[in-house]
Amino acid sequence: MMEWWHLLVSFFLSNVFGYGGGPSSIPLMYQEIVPNHSWMTSSGFSNMLALGNALPGPIATKIAAYVGYQIGGWIGVIIAVAATVVPSIIALIILLNLLQKYKKSPAIKGMTLLVQPVIAIMMVLVTWSSVVESTKTIGFLQFIGIAVVAFYWIQKRKIHPAFVIVAGFVYGGIFLS
Repeated sequence: MMEWWHLLVSFFLSNVFGYGGGPSSIPLMYQEIVPNHSWMTSSGFSNMLALGNALPGPIATKIAAYVGYQIGGWIGVIIAVAATVVPSIIALIILLNLLQKYKKSPAIKGMTLLVQPVIAIMMVLVTWSSVVESTKTIGFLQFIGIAVVAFYWIQKRKIHPAFVIVAGFVYGGIFLS
């Protein structure tokens, strides 16, 4: 029962303060899931994030569903996904009405521009945590090799990131077992 409450509060806060959608709420979810509640390890979070990014749909709801199920079964899924989605639905309705009313205001334009560096730093911190965990687990040279190949496939060959993630899972399953 208390775990359900923690799921509700954790995912509610992560998504209310994760201004900008999934990418900005991921670091907040990481903070709640890994250090605050120890629901999974940093490595487990990275694996879940990679798999979640390979699947269609919003990443925040996939993280909520996965963690919710791990912690509280199907009721945990409902609680975590509702805590993720309902605040956004309510905020969207309210904010769209306000934005329509004040769309020419310099204050509104300034607020949206100034939050972007904060989101970028939060993403850098999650990335750094994943880099540290990966290099500890598979070693620096192998990490660099996989990163270079992934960068090449995504940027130069224009292969969809989902296929690169699946290739990473296959590689890990074959060579890192």
